[in-house]
Amino acid sequence: MTKHFIYILVCILLALSISRDVLSASAGVFAAIGFIGLWRYSWALVNFLRATYYINHNFPKLRKKAVDAFEQKDAIPQTFFLVTTYGIETDITSKVYRSIFAAAARSTTGATVVSSVVDHSDVRLIRTLFQTMSCDMSRVELIFDKIAGSGKRDALATSLRTIASFNPNENDMVVLVDGDTCVPENLIEKIVPFFSMHNVGALTTDELPNTQGDPAFQDWFNLRFAQRQMMMSSMGYSRRVLTLTGRMSAFRGDLASDPSFIQTVQTDYINHWRLGRVNFLTGDDKSTWYWLLKNGYEMLYLPDVKVSAIETQPRPSFINSAFVLMTRWFGNMLRNNSRALRVPISRIGFFTWWSILDQRVSMWTTLTAPIGILLTSIFIEPMAIVAYASWVMFTRYVFCVLITRFRGGWFPITYPFLLYFSQITGAAVKTFVFFRLDRQKWTRQNTSFAQSVGMGARLKSYSSTLSHLVALGWLTVGVAYLIHAV
Repeated sequence: MTKHFIYILVCILLALSISRDVLSASAGVFAAIGFIGLWRYSWALVNFLRATYYINHNFPKLRKKAVDAFEQKDAIPQTFFLVTTYGIETDITSKVYRSIFAAAARSTTGATVVSSVVDHSDVRLIRTLFQTMSCDMSRVELIFDKIAGSGKRDALATSLRTIASFNPNENDMVVLVDGDTCVPENLIEKIVPFFSMHNVGALTTDELPNTQGDPAFQDWFNLRFAQRQMMMSSMGYSRRVLTLTGRMSAFRGDLASDPSFIQTVQTDYINHWRLGRVNFLTGDDKSTWYWLLKNGYEMLYLPDVKVSAIETQPRPSFINSAFVLMTRWFGNMLRNNSRALRVPISRIGFFTWWSILDQRVSMWTTLTAPIGILLTSIFIEPMAIVAYASWVMFTRYVFCVLITRFRGGWFPITYPFLLYFSQITGAAVKTFVFFRLDRQKWTRQNTSFAQSVGMGARLKSYSSTLSHLVALGWLTVGVAYLIHAV
């Protein structure tokens, strides 16, 4: 608590050091920041209140409704696990498969585990784990799909076709699990009732990070997952989450085996007015989400079911790791954003549609404050940056207090700084990716994708850079005009 006391004291001292003359000279920028901030903070508050209500009031009723519907059904559901394993350490693979086998063994109606692997050594390891489980595995079937290392999308499509050969129906469930995610032993009994509800196509759950890396990297992920719990719970209230997380999501059996669903997972793409056809390398979780969204299915969030995501730092430094991960995450999001906005509002609801639109707008509004403060500090009043620092420290601290309510306990003093870093750096990365949707790369796998080669690639690269610079230029001009006008 001493660090928190010092943090608050510094925040107060910075605020007291600002004279009225500084505030008067910087009135334009702070009025502009306040106007945009009111909008952004109101949106954050709406999501916080929705998430709180959903977790404490709406979701318990939803679970009871699901259980009641499930108990009235005579059907015997089958569960299929699809696990993708590639380039993962042996000890992680062991933990993951032991958790999946334990969950499958608890299924009273039987379960099938389809393991998609590239290396034969993984086959030997997984088979040994299966044979040495201490629980009764008589109702569990293990199937291997050994494929070439051509990417996760091919792996998923191959194994989904294997599952489709079993003809799963609307009462069955297909659970997609990443090879670095551990599931709870009672997973099946906790999630299968929800597929008895009308129009539910898929669901995803809370994630607890098991992070390996620098302390800053660990704190960053813990903060992100707390934010995720809040935002996913808010969207869960509308029964339309904004992503079906690739770590672990479950799908209705007949939908996951639908040929068009499988084809979308394997060869998804968009047609971009400047970049042409952009084939998706990463972002399979966004492809499954979009297929269900456009077809009008509900996608639920279960905040009381928790999987453990084993996160490893992809680069030696925290900053590089954050840039690599954000580039992949936000690229997946923005490649889907435009087409998702074209889905009729009547089909997905206004709040879901507005949330998708906000993904596109927020990257520009977030950059407004630092650009405005930089211009004011250079051309009008240098001390404006001190006042801004005090405001940032105060508001981010309050945000962290609210966000960490969804995890319980207190938070390390690094959180406010990491939150601001994520907001500003994330917005900058989004604007970079927005104009370069054809650039994609796996974090773990040494596979990348560029839309074209040769002269065509260079022209697209130049046009991407030019478009990005023009957009940032217009944003800067707009902020400068706003400061002057106010």
